[in-house]
Amino acid sequence: MAPLIYLVRHAQGVHNLTPANQGVHDPPLTPYGEEQCQELRSTFPNHDSIGLLVCSPLQRTIQTTLLGFDPEVSRGVQCIALPELQEVGDLPSDTGSDVATLKEKFKNDALDLSLLPEDWNSKTGRWAFDRETIERRCRDARHWLRSRDEEAIVVVSHGGVLHYLTEDWAGSEKVEGTGWENAEFRSYRFLDGDDESASLGETPESRQGRCIKDKSFTDAEKNELTESAVKTWEAQTHKNINRDRRTGPCEKDGMQSCAA
Repeated sequence: MAPLIYLVRHAQGVHNLTPANQGVHDPPLTPYGEEQCQELRSTFPNHDSIGLLVCSPLQRTIQTTLLGFDPEVSRGVQCIALPELQEVGDLPSDTGSDVATLKEKFKNDALDLSLLPEDWNSKTGRWAFDRETIERRCRDARHWLRSRDEEAIVVVSHGGVLHYLTEDWAGSEKVEGTGWENAEFRSYRFLDGDDESASLGETPESRQGRCIKDKSFTDAEKNELTESAVKTWEAQTHKNINRDRRTGPCEKDGMQSCAA
């Protein structure tokens, strides 16, 4: 049987505070983000059932995984960085660090970086910021997850790519391109009979916990939501990155304004 998947958006990063901070390369969590990880650790109900941790290789998702799922890390559950889970955009804040840098930063942590090619953060070729390429990456990630033997897997990623991964665009206009809150988690099952796409469906329990009523989108509606989100991300690439650079990154805790 395919594993149960818990999808998690990272806790608050420095880039979430203000558009100017999207010019910060591979930003870490804020102190408030670290508090959110503590809350995530306390409220996540199924630590004992998790057999694998998988995360985007960006610093904020790695930190969220190691802090929010410390009970799993402490009992030796494997933690794998999967490059297909990186954020969709090509802003500095959506671009990860080199493999050598990650190995040095997290040298004392049980983090498997063996699946990262040297060009994983190039934002070109397989890692480019275009819809078709992102959809292919996310499909490959779903197939990889579905092939695993663990009964339950935690996947920590980003506000944008989670919509591609789930093929669910509801709420994507909520916070500049994402319907996911920082440190939010939802549970998913692989849909029966979907061998090609390995599509995920949110569990009834997860939807009920979010007070979401069942709603089916037509292909046209899904396409419209997708196009709207992509346009938002593309606009972010070109706006406000240099506007506040004279003042440097904003570090005001508790403020959330930007996706990813």
